[in-house]
Amino acid sequence: MKISFTFRNFEASDHLRKYAEDRFAKLSRYFPQGTDLELEAGFELEKFRHRAEVVLTGDSLHLSAGEESGDMYSAVDLVLDKLESRVRRVRGRETDKRRRESGTVRWEALNFPASAGEEGDRRKPIIVDSNSYEPKPMMVEEAAMQLETLKYDFLVFFNAEAERINVIYRRKNGDFGLVDPGM
Repeated sequence: MKISFTFRNFEASDHLRKYAEDRFAKLSRYFPQGTDLELEAGFELEKFRHRAEVVLTGDSLHLSAGEESGDMYSAVDLVLDKLESRVRRVRGRETDKRRRESGTVRWEALNFPASAGEEGDRRKPIIVDSNSYEPKPMMVEEAAMQLETLKYDFLVFFNAEAERINVIYRRKNGDFGLVDPGM
């Protein structure tokens, strides 16, 4: 990070210059290594008001902040806090934007043991029973009536209107739901 200072209406001590440089250098931790950043700090003294103004520029970045105080060191601290807050906000927006653009969501798989005593042994599910079923062509209303009379939880049928396989199922509240893969 390249830091430049401008002092108006007073001569700066080496201690103030070093203090400000050390404080502003901490902003570089919010950016990747090798990022070209320029920080221009202007300090002004008017009677009893000490004013610090800072402009941070970089790759597609332009942030500024200004603060007044009764002491130049506290003005440096106040303006640094304000600028640091803005940098965090901008970096957070960039991170959120990258997450939205990637379109991927990370899911972590949770591995639960088959039982409390078995840590290493995992039981693989097996197919115990199989049935062959040829879905009959019917209307959705007819499938709902048949599901109600059969007392099953779901029914696979060939939708005569849509001419494709559908599934009608019983919901917990007693209503029916329809799965139509072509919707």
